[in-house]
Amino acid sequence: MHLSNNQLLKLKTIINRPGVTKLSSFVLSCLIVSQSHVLGLGIRLPDQDAFATARGNAFVATADNPSAIYYNPAGITQLDGVNSRSGLYGIYLNDRFQSGGTSINTTERLQGVPQFFLTATCPNHPLSLGLGVYSPYGLGIEWPGNAPFLNNPASAFNVPQKGKMEYITVNPVIAFKPFKTLSVAAGPTWNFAESELDFAPFGIDHARFRGRDNDFGFNAGILWQPLEQHSFGITYRSETTMNLQGHSDTHLVVPFSLNVGGEPAMTRFAFPQTITAGYSFRPTPQWNFEVDADWADWHRLKSLTLVKTVTPSQSLELDWRSSWMLEFGATRYLANNWRISGGYIFSEDSTPSAHFNPIVPDSNRHIFSLGIGKKYNHLSWDATYQFAWGPDRTIAGEPGINGTYRFISHALAVSLGYHF
Repeated sequence: MHLSNNQLLKLKTIINRPGVTKLSSFVLSCLIVSQSHVLGLGIRLPDQDAFATARGNAFVATADNPSAIYYNPAGITQLDGVNSRSGLYGIYLNDRFQSGGTSINTTERLQGVPQFFLTATCPNHPLSLGLGVYSPYGLGIEWPGNAPFLNNPASAFNVPQKGKMEYITVNPVIAFKPFKTLSVAAGPTWNFAESELDFAPFGIDHARFRGRDNDFGFNAGILWQPLEQHSFGITYRSETTMNLQGHSDTHLVVPFSLNVGGEPAMTRFAFPQTITAGYSFRPTPQWNFEVDADWADWHRLKSLTLVKTVTPSQSLELDWRSSWMLEFGATRYLANNWRISGGYIFSEDSTPSAHFNPIVPDSNRHIFSLGIGKKYNHLSWDATYQFAWGPDRTIAGEPGINGTYRFISHALAVSLGYHF
């Protein structure tokens, strides 16, 4: 739809009204909702394999199946021949808001992401190749339309109702084993993100933003096992920046109905660099204990600016902070190639209270997991249950969003491997 000059003047008048200037901040907040709703480390999806998930993702110093491409690519030198590994991580999410006698739960709860990994080790050569396709960020969130912080003019900014993002990484790697006890690896990553956002801000009947982009990065890893009982690992993943480009569709309803239609829009979202280091202790062949520390540089995400061609550009202050995950895992290897694993993660929140938004109901999280698996001559499988709990986080002094937020999730991860 093309707007006349008179319509544009009316539109600018509407946009500059206090209730409507919140639209751009809404869209920016939606960009966060589209990817959040997972763990306290902002918007990450660190669960890329059922066996690793069962161990609380304490896997960087073990890394002994093809999913090492994600956890620590240096680990693929431990694999003989050609190996594949595919899996699915499905999660049931529930965020709750409570204030006085009002209690509201999110509605979009059951979601999932797949993974695929393939490795090949050259016979009689210290060289291994790998390819991974996985989703390190993603999922989404949706609040019901009667949530009190939606369409609330008392809020410093309105809260998006729904959003989701798909983030896909294609990651070839090459690993080299110069010594019997040491492996190193690196590889490029091609990353694609697509975001779809729906919201109904104050004074607006409906608004939607859709955008997509891709960017290149890389990952690298080191695995060192000086003694049979002791193994050390470290892995690095580079930052990426997505210039999400697409269209924004808006229908204004005050003081009169006006369908703005679609207009080109874009915003830039900075994904963090991450470093994970771990130590594995294997007192006997039947036991493997590991502890990892995982750091994500969310500090680089200070603000978001939505640029549109008709309506004014606006910025949303985020001021996220870098945060940690501490991961603990144990595996007991049983007779007939059975194994059971357990794990725990403490995940630190990344969003300061001063910039808290219900669309990113981040908090410290406690994550518990338990899994079982079995190996055959050529086939292997693992299945894991994971429970996450976010203690109450109370927000005060922020009109419109004050209240207590809590989080619970249940997840099931399954992986199937095949050795050719």
